[in-house]
Amino acid sequence: MSNIPFQTIDWTSIKKVEYKGETGTAYWQTIEFGGLRIRIVEYTKGYLADHWCKKGHIVHCLEGEFITELSTGEKTKLSKGESYVVSDELGSHRSVSENGVKLLIVDGDFLKNK
Repeated sequence: MSNIPFQTIDWTSIKKVEYKGETGTAYWQTIEFGGLRIRIVEYTKGYLADHWCKKGHIVHCLEGEFITELSTGEKTKLSKGESYVVSDELGSHRSVSENGVKLLIVDGDFLKNK
């Protein structure tokens, strides 16, 4: 990971990229700094991810709520103000949002499974 000088992020100036889920849509606003990715992600009502993700993340719920399903069958609800963290390869997961949600997601090389 590179050294990152102090800076602010104006999320209103970062383009939203659309990703279709199995149902619903995700909108990502992404910035990257060599080995670090920071995103604002919004899931529409009725969103279900179209894949099981093995990547590590720090996820913080900014608005609304959603369910994280683990491939083991476990389900965890995250609401506004709550977070979860997982390293790469330590919990295949996917997101489900009944009413829509807005998240801050941070991931990168620092979450690689050692």
